[in-house]
Amino acid sequence: MKISYNWLKNYVQTDLPVETISVLLTNCGLEVEAIEKEESVKGGLQGIVVGQVMSKEKHPDADRLNITSVDIGTGTLLNIVCGASNVEEGQKVMIATIGAKLYPTRGEPFEIKKSKIRGAASEGMICAEDEIGLGESHAGIMVLDKDTIVGTPASEYFKLESDYVFEIGLTPNRADATSHVGVARDLVAVLNVITSDEGVKQSLNLPDVSAFEVENTNSIIEVTIEDAVACPRYSGISISNIKVGDSPDWLKNKLKAIGLRPINNIVDATNFVLHELGQPLHAFDADKIKGNKVIAVSYTHLTLPTNREV
Repeated sequence: MKISYNWLKNYVQTDLPVETISVLLTNCGLEVEAIEKEESVKGGLQGIVVGQVMSKEKHPDADRLNITSVDIGTGTLLNIVCGASNVEEGQKVMIATIGAKLYPTRGEPFEIKKSKIRGAASEGMICAEDEIGLGESHAGIMVLDKDTIVGTPASEYFKLESDYVFEIGLTPNRADATSHVGVARDLVAVLNVITSDEGVKQSLNLPDVSAFEVENTNSIIEVTIEDAVACPRYSGISISNIKVGDSPDWLKNKLKAIGLRPINNIVDATNFVLHELGQPLHAFDADKIKGNKVIAVSYTHLTLPTNREV
């Protein structure tokens, strides 16, 4: 089971090193078998900074190339040969400096080196989004807002997250710890034991749901439980005015850290709840539930009058 340290800290107030947390979890019965560092973008965009194109002129020996001078805030302009058709003087752009290792969306990683292109010195690269693993587009270089500050690291500009992920080998008797909240509960207990002499009291910080209320009961969906032993309880709510789209970055980053591929805001929300609370959650299009009736046949399997699942 994968547990994200950043995600875990939503429920536990701690800045202990990841290695210390690993020992504490193992000692309380949640054996940490491995720790992996995770980055929302591979390589963390190290060595890539915001620059400004100060000049542009045609390469004398190549019609499709331009020779640019670029300011990255060091006091010395860089000469960079660029083949993008949309490069223009005055633009704020992303610059991969010499020594930076790039992880493109497709293809193998490569390192930026000082080179000569058709006889012209090139001291870096002006980047397209796919060249640094931020997207699929290779239509041209990324052009940033004109107010972007020269020299800003790309990791700061894009608000990248780095994280550590614990690989926990759960034993069959620890179903209570199959979630981030479950692991956090044990960690809080351990921290309270080891800090008891200092008078420090930890508490489990759960999300505040006090503002939740049912606004109407117009959308009634009947639930039939066929086996009350296998499925003693089935509950749900209906939510209106939902638009299927991309999830916010914070949600995508949490799921990607534990090895899940973001799909859309609906599916991602159900996966988030599963890994936050250990509670399986399904989302269905109410308009496609024939007769407004859900039939629960077991705890782990649902049979609906329709096969459509959001």
